[in-house]
Amino acid sequence: EARIKLPRGKGLWPAFWMLGSNSDTAIWPQCGEIDIMEYLGSSPTKVFGTVHGPGYSGGNAITKTYALPNSRFDTDFHIFGVEWDENYINFYVDDVLYNQITPSEVTGNWVFNNPFYIILNMAVGGNYPGAPNSETPFPQEMLVDYVRVYQ
Repeated sequence: EARIKLPRGKGLWPAFWMLGSNSDTAIWPQCGEIDIMEYLGSSPTKVFGTVHGPGYSGGNAITKTYALPNSRFDTDFHIFGVEWDENYINFYVDDVLYNQITPSEVTGNWVFNNPFYIILNMAVGGNYPGAPNSETPFPQEMLVDYVRVYQ
């Protein structure tokens, strides 16, 4: 899990995610990807939890959106997390379980029984979020209070 305050504005695409540790030898998406939190700065009340693997990647990924009922992700810190074992991946925002993905839901191989490593990044632009515009304030930052891993 990580406690993060997100930026706002079109073209901003921060993420907290994991990639299969075999990504140096297995071509993506065979290595697996777990997007604990992806966010578009143009939609400050929504985040996505997604998995990518062989047969379910890119536009065919298995994903679900979580929308904050009375707040925004750019005005305060929020906790994003997953619980993960060989039979499921649970996605959380502020301790609210909003999605569970199991091996029976994937159309290809379940590639999540291997070690993964954590990535936090703040992308600007690209096909998914589009380019920033004159309304996008700069400089921007994704503030990370902590990252915790439990076993």
